[in-house]
Amino acid sequence: MFWSGIPREVRPITWRLLSGYLPANMERRDLVLKRKRDEYFGFIEQYYHSRTDETYKDTYRQIHIDIPRTNPLIPLFQQPAVQEVFERILFIWAIRHPASGYVQGINDLVTPFFVVFLSEFVEEDVENFDVASLPLDTQRNIEADSFWCMTKLLDGIQDNYTFAQPGIQNNVKALEELVSRIDEDIHNYFKRYEVEYLQFAFRWMNNLLMRELPLRCTIRLWDTYQAEQEGFSHFHLYVCAAFLIEWRKEILSMVDFQGLLMLLQNLPTIHWGNEEVGLLLAEAYRLKYMFADAPNHYKR
Repeated sequence: MFWSGIPREVRPITWRLLSGYLPANMERRDLVLKRKRDEYFGFIEQYYHSRTDETYKDTYRQIHIDIPRTNPLIPLFQQPAVQEVFERILFIWAIRHPASGYVQGINDLVTPFFVVFLSEFVEEDVENFDVASLPLDTQRNIEADSFWCMTKLLDGIQDNYTFAQPGIQNNVKALEELVSRIDEDIHNYFKRYEVEYLQFAFRWMNNLLMRELPLRCTIRLWDTYQAEQEGFSHFHLYVCAAFLIEWRKEILSMVDFQGLLMLLQNLPTIHWGNEEVGLLLAEAYRLKYMFADAPNHYKR
């Protein structure tokens, strides 16, 4: 039902369910939410004061630097109250996941959850809403839910963020292999102009295309990712392939390395909406159907 998009008014509860944070059993829901929210704020009490300790100060400093760069054009994310929420979420996540710790790019992954859970309490435009005007309990619940849902997401792609980021390296290789199969012209064009897939696709994997798409499109994309088995890991590869092929004409019209890279790093999606994302997902599904179950086509 939710693969093809979730209505705004039920998206918050649906995302909690799809990420495995909220139990399907309705009788247990209030109890589980209260327990998990209390547990998160227990972590804050236990660990957050240690952000200035020698052990963690570099982690905290990096988070502190990255947060103002997260969606810099959206007023919501420039509010001190919101930036403090993000700092707490990311710091607690980092010290509870020492195998990877905080890596640049993880800061982006909080934003869709935060916006969706905030939209439960805001009827107008969320991107300009003053979060400090909400009751403190509501602010705390949004923060805790964002933390737990982001954690669930990262559990499935943590090797993207461990040392040397092997998950991302493997995904970029797989994308190259896939593109060489589905569009030899583009693949050979990159070779001709010495464009490496890592030069543009590393960010696509590291930030799950969030830097390439408007936030509203990311939220729609994540409806499907959460409804699709291994959406953020396996299916994302096919979305990236479909996304690349979407710009086929523009890519093949470039006549030098510089122009190609500029295009690939600044694709014009500013006016994209649900329709474009829907078409992208349909093409990704078609590619997955053709290649995922036919590894012989997929590898040379």
